[in-house]
Amino acid sequence: MRKTIRLQDLDCANCAAKMEKVIANLDGIIDVKVNFMGQKMVLEAKDEDFEMVLASAKKAANKIEPELIFLD
Repeated sequence: MRKTIRLQDLDCANCAAKMEKVIANLDGIIDVKVNFMGQKMVLEAKDEDFEMVLASAKKAANKIEPELIFLD
C-alpha cells in the first residue's frame, strides 16, 4: 500500500531529509519520500503492516520535528 500523508509545520528541508533517512530504515518500510516544499510524505509498506508502520514513522518523525502534524 502506498499512501500520501499531508504534513503541517515541517520547518526545513534538512529536517525532511533526516526524517526520510530515519523512516527508510524502519522495519516494514518499502519506500518513503518526505517532500519539504510540498509538505507531504509518501509512505509505502505491505498492506497488512501499513498501520503499524505508519505509527512507527510518525513517532520517528516527531522525534526530529516535534511540532509536526500529520493531516491524514
